[in-house]
Amino acid sequence: MSIKVRDFEVRLTRTKEERRQVRALRYRVFVEEEGASATEEQKNLREEYDSYDRFAEYLGVFHNGKIVGTYRIINRDAAEKMGGFYTETEFDISKIKRSGTNIAEMSRACVAPEYRDNALVMRLLWVGLGEYIVRNKIGIVFGVASWTGTNPAMSAQAISYLYYNHLSPLRLRATVDPTKLADGVNPKLTRMNILPAVFVDAAEARRQMTPLVKGYLRINATFGRGVFIDKPFNSYDVFVMLETRKMDALYRKRFLGTDESFEGENFELPSNFIQTLGKVITSPAKGAMRVVRSVFAFLLREDAADAELIAEDKPTEEEE
Repeated sequence: MSIKVRDFEVRLTRTKEERRQVRALRYRVFVEEEGASATEEQKNLREEYDSYDRFAEYLGVFHNGKIVGTYRIINRDAAEKMGGFYTETEFDISKIKRSGTNIAEMSRACVAPEYRDNALVMRLLWVGLGEYIVRNKIGIVFGVASWTGTNPAMSAQAISYLYYNHLSPLRLRATVDPTKLADGVNPKLTRMNILPAVFVDAAEARRQMTPLVKGYLRINATFGRGVFIDKPFNSYDVFVMLETRKMDALYRKRFLGTDESFEGENFELPSNFIQTLGKVITSPAKGAMRVVRSVFAFLLREDAADAELIAEDKPTEEEE
């Protein structure tokens, strides 16, 4: 399934060349722009990848045939083939794995620098994820959200705010695994309550949040306990989780885009949207198409009139 808006399209990659483009975009963003480490092979290929890419799916936003935004998706079947999820290299997610529902991990989200002012690209990535969630009946999606650098104190307000206000419920809460830290990283840096609650200022916390973290909060996501300092990737990460049946309509009204993109707008969902989404996660897929159309109708806003939902093309000899 793919979704097109004029000369933009979001869908899973289908060919080796498309997957190569994803890894090249990730190299450009994570290695060249943000300072993540790379092997000599990766430098020669100018591609960013790890062992988890072998069985992962890539969601891509295409513009005139070129990938300009991407997410990596790992479902439970793929994780079993790889011996676990990528987030398990940083966090204990055993409670989520025992949840009994379909789960999927989202990671390596990035957008080409020249497309970051185009809100449509990020919206399409989220629309693509929404379609994937509905089509595969995913009950929990999770991953990590990152800041560049290795000193969480630089985002003390934001991280402390998440700790005091948005921790995941205990029954599903992921926790940082200090044993996975690189040599030389002080385990005390994994504390999430960097500041006492009385010193946390909500406005300053919001200023310190990345656009992705703000987007997750708008859809009522919750966060695991602890911060992981990923020294080789030059980032510090918090665990983020979303129970799809609990996505709150209040947050959906200002879903995605820039901080001010939906300010002051009365952007309403269909009256039965939440109930329909909850049902389709646990019931036959016959209602899925209606839900998907509702998803991109409110996410794409005025662009929804140009949106087309297109059935999956037949596989080609290039397809992996």
